Amino acid sequence: MSQAKRALRLRAEVPAEVPPTAMIMAAGLGKRMRPLTATRPKPLIEVGGKALLDHVLEKLRVSGVKKVVVNVHYLAGALEAHLLSRAHGLEVVISDERDLLMETGGGLVKAAPLIDCDPFLALNSDNLWIDGPADTLKLLASQWDGARMDALLLLVPLARALNHGGMGDFHMDRTGRLRRRQRSRVAPFVFTGIQMVSKRLLRDAPEGPFSTNILWDRAIEEGRCFGAVHQGLWFDVGTPQSIQLTETALENV
Repeated sequence: MSQAKRALRLRAEVPAEVPPTAMIMAAGLGKRMRPLTATRPKPLIEVGGKALLDHVLEKLRVSGVKKVVVNVHYLAGALEAHLLSRAHGLEVVISDERDLLMETGGGLVKAAPLIDCDPFLALNSDNLWIDGPADTLKLLASQWDGARMDALLLLVPLARALNHGGMGDFHMDRTGRLRRRQRSRVAPFVFTGIQMVSKRLLRDAPEGPFSTNILWDRAIEEGRCFGAVHQGLWFDVGTPQSIQLTETALENV
């Protein structure tokens, strides 16, 4: 059975409700997006007349999320002001990293006490995606199995990772378990920046700033890191040049 058919079958068999709380990673420095990020944080860069952060917030609201925990560091005041004026009907709680940027894994750990559900969604704030035949976040939730999983990563095939110049991130077996791309080799799937995770993933985490890769590697070794394939479009909006390419593609959707 193809990944698409398997995903749709699971959706039919398991009515999905997304977790009520999501963590949005918005503290990064946005170095690849310079010079645009000299005066504004990357999540507030506009694509298609709307800030990247607003694209994410609207998707979360439509999917049924009620509360977002947002970490802030670079130009934190601008992000807080934006969230105050454009919360999209969501409850917003700030995880403040002004004093020290905690990186992705450290950011999750610092925000964990503010996240009041388990599992929860975690998303990069610069995501831009178009749903396929089903709501992307509900489809991801429908494939969650807490007995087997500590992390469920939304992946897109490398061939459909628009604007992406990398070599892929993961291989996935027939059960959905993930393994890393080998050095200098190509892998068929790219991580979209969207995942559903259990707080078990955060156990015994390092102190201070660290990458989520440390937690994923342990989950992969334990056979508890899985992938789900995105059925729609996904855009890597990582550089100024990618903005126009993305806007042109969106006009043709």
